[in-house]
Amino acid sequence: MEQKIHQGRNVKRFREMLGIKQEALAFDLGNEWNQKKISMLEQKDIIEDNLLKQISNVLRIPVEAFQNFDEEQAVNFISNKFDNGAVGYQKNDNCTFNAIDKIIQLYDEKIALYERMLKEKDEMMERLEKLINK
Repeated sequence: MEQKIHQGRNVKRFREMLGIKQEALAFDLGNEWNQKKISMLEQKDIIEDNLLKQISNVLRIPVEAFQNFDEEQAVNFISNKFDNGAVGYQKNDNCTFNAIDKIIQLYDEKIALYERMLKEKDEMMERLEKLINK
């Protein structure tokens, strides 16, 4: 038994995931749209391709997402791929560099910067003294 994909429901799901209200979507689609029309659109099994493309442009979601997304398949995929021992994140709290060496490197760079700044200041003072003495 093949289940049909409900394109209107997919529009609603993606719109809600993006936090967009029906009124806002209607406004973005144009003057002939209103909240009630969006509500009716979201109840349709199949939406015309040109309208689906307009919605796709407004929501910045590919047309294929509305045409192919099946929540039941997504849930089945997740439940089959992740069991109780699965971890959805990876914890890596091991430092890949020696923190003390990094601090020393930063300190040396800071000292070198100060020395350059002092040298430039001395050169600028010499130039100013030469200009004043002329």
